[in-house]
Amino acid sequence: MIGTIIARKAVRKAFQALSNHDLVGFMSAWRDDGVLNYPGEMWASGTFNSKPAVEEWCRNFFEQYPKIFFDVQQIAVEKIFAFTGTNVFMVHWNIYLTNKTGREGQNSGVSVISLKGGKVIQVKDFVFDLGENFRLNWGA
Repeated sequence: MIGTIIARKAVRKAFQALSNHDLVGFMSAWRDDGVLNYPGEMWASGTFNSKPAVEEWCRNFFEQYPKIFFDVQQIAVEKIFAFTGTNVFMVHWNIYLTNKTGREGQNSGVSVISLKGGKVIQVKDFVFDLGENFRLNWGA
């Protein structure tokens, strides 16, 4: 249970790092073989294998969105009593952002975050609105 409390704080800290464009802070929780799955059908979508690939995705995200704010709504954990640092967290979030052209947007989604040995091995993002507003905010 203590491990879960610490991990939940770490999850909130990671979303705060994204809001602050803190690439070093955000990536410090990732394994070298970490994978990001991002939805949609545009240049930012797909599977990004390895920590360097995820770092590059984050750099592009920060460049596209000079203003980002994640509002974490809920965090659920698969194994409450896990002590090995291997677990799965589901994070429901709202995001408010402004892209580099000044277009403001908001969305919500769920990130499924898998940890192995206390580090992120995989993140799968599920975004509520993948429609026209989503594509316009990404400049697609």
